Amino acid sequence: MTIRSIFRYSMAAMMAVSLLIPVNAAAENKAPRPPGTHAQAASLIDVKSGRILYSHKGDVEMPVASLTKIMTAIVAIEHGKLDDVVTVTKNAYRKEGSSIYLELGEEMKLENLLYGLMLRSGNDAATAIAEHVGGSEEGFVHLMNEKVKMLGLKHTQFQNPHGLDAKGHYSSANDLAVITAYSLQNPVFKEIVKTRSKRAPNPNNPWDYKWDNKNKMLRFYEGADGVKTGYTKTARRCLVSSASRAGQQLAVVTLNDGDDWNDHQKLLDYGFANYPLKKIIEAGQPVENGLVTGTGFSYALASGELERVERRLFLQSARAKDFGYSGKIKISLDGHEIGQVPVYEQGSFIPSPDPAGGNLTSKAAFAGGGWGNSFAAVIKLLLLVD
Repeated sequence: MTIRSIFRYSMAAMMAVSLLIPVNAAAENKAPRPPGTHAQAASLIDVKSGRILYSHKGDVEMPVASLTKIMTAIVAIEHGKLDDVVTVTKNAYRKEGSSIYLELGEEMKLENLLYGLMLRSGNDAATAIAEHVGGSEEGFVHLMNEKVKMLGLKHTQFQNPHGLDAKGHYSSANDLAVITAYSLQNPVFKEIVKTRSKRAPNPNNPWDYKWDNKNKMLRFYEGADGVKTGYTKTARRCLVSSASRAGQQLAVVTLNDGDDWNDHQKLLDYGFANYPLKKIIEAGQPVENGLVTGTGFSYALASGELERVERRLFLQSARAKDFGYSGKIKISLDGHEIGQVPVYEQGSFIPSPDPAGGNLTSKAAFAGGGWGNSFAAVIKLLLLVD
């Protein structure tokens, strides 16, 4: 079935073509009130679409303890080589706080250090990773803050790779939700944070390292698959957790929450029950006059919201076309843009879809350059930037 019945087609350069689904105010149904938490700040996000489903003081800048290591891990994965051998320096050796007890001069693969970082929250691992990947701890922190800018975050600044309390080191619940959703698009990161236990070679003893994940959600919440615990005397108890059910992944962030395990279960239950992921556009869906969509688009929607989704087609002039790219569909909810999908001439060059099925052009992801860093994603972004 094409979108012919709901599009009116025009070849004018980048002009809007009729809306797809009109607003139906009578269909509006508010999602039930979210459960209360004990958190000073909290956020709930749909990982695929990047939609924030719940926020309590979500933009308040706060210390975030070892939740910092979510950014440390994704920056190291993107800039480092997993097979690299990292040497533990004096600066990393016996780093204060939580540790995986690396020895001075010990050598370990970057991949194994990342497991020690995320499962056991090793500050020594964080420092060793930072010095290796960034050339110095300061160089790595610069990469972390560049990623903050790339994601378009306004309430985050890092001073170190481990999260020990430091002046000017902070984030917010909403920013951490975006960082987490972005990171979970990476298959290496996703595999590490869902791992319950990991063994790694130990050159100093006849037995292997064995690291059990500190994240208790992995053991007592159905579908749990990440992400990170955190604590300092200043930040108090901090937690990011994720879970997947019926093809949807959600993530929760709580800062300074004395009952975080229970609060995360309640917020995840609330999200799955009230904001299921809905397919709005299929990849390769015929539009009209030989055009097809280049990607699909899904979004987490509450009851009654699907009827208020609007889609408009914008067409390129013939002279502006490249690789068969003919325009884009802008998708809005209640007048607010939530995503874009590229449109191509059928049979022309179309970038391969994201293997994870993510919304490479969802509004939240798009503002930060998209979740993925594949060539296909880059091409899509170049074509879709207004």
